Amino acid sequence: MLSTITVDDEPLARERLKLLLAAEPDVHIVSECKNGAEAIAYLHSQPVDLLFLDIQMPHIDGLAVVQEIGMLHLPPTVFVTAYQEYAVRAFEIQAIDYLTKPVDPQRLKLAMERVRARLAAKTALLTQAQFVAVLEGLRGPAHARAPYISRLMIRDGVKDVLVQAQSIEWVEAADYYSCLHVKGRALMLRETVSELCRKLDPVTFVRVHRSVIVNLNYVREIYREGTDEGTVVLLDGQRLRMSRAGRQKLKEIGRL
Repeated sequence: MLSTITVDDEPLARERLKLLLAAEPDVHIVSECKNGAEAIAYLHSQPVDLLFLDIQMPHIDGLAVVQEIGMLHLPPTVFVTAYQEYAVRAFEIQAIDYLTKPVDPQRLKLAMERVRARLAAKTALLTQAQFVAVLEGLRGPAHARAPYISRLMIRDGVKDVLVQAQSIEWVEAADYYSCLHVKGRALMLRETVSELCRKLDPVTFVRVHRSVIVNLNYVREIYREGTDEGTVVLLDGQRLRMSRAGRQKLKEIGRL
């Protein structure tokens, strides 16, 4: 049985997909997620065999879910989209499947055949370059990515402080805020770590733990603990936790 989760913010779309998948004898839906946050939480909690992921969702869209989970930890994924004009091109080029809304039963059967063939062949996941190309292709002209931020305006008591992004040494999560550590100071920004991570240049800033982003320019040492996890030590001696996913991200960008 293929443990499967579906992710869509539209109740009718989730229900339609559930009914159609009921005709697939080897599909077992273990979770129906209403948004990107629920999907991320579930995927972090346990592995699944198959993911049906809506692209257009408020707050955390399907592409943000993919980026958060990471290429090497993402299960075989069938994207669901209403924007065929650019999704078709991106998926055909990269040989990844997709469904357009409303989902057609025959098209779903074809997608499942491709999923089974991929699983049977144990096909390797996308390379980093292909992964980035797919995401950018999916975003299309209407979702062209703005340049990464170079500075932030942060409220500090009764005044606002202009902080250069490159001066941020590391960031830690604090509920719906991010705590920015800059030259011995801790500044609170009303954005989640996930939101801030998407705005910072990934060449310099890496999310090494679910609650920690680190500026690689301030990293002095990296200690391995076990197979994958470890500790990142900054120039000032600050020690930060590094998760398995965080270490994998460092590997992916060729830093280790």
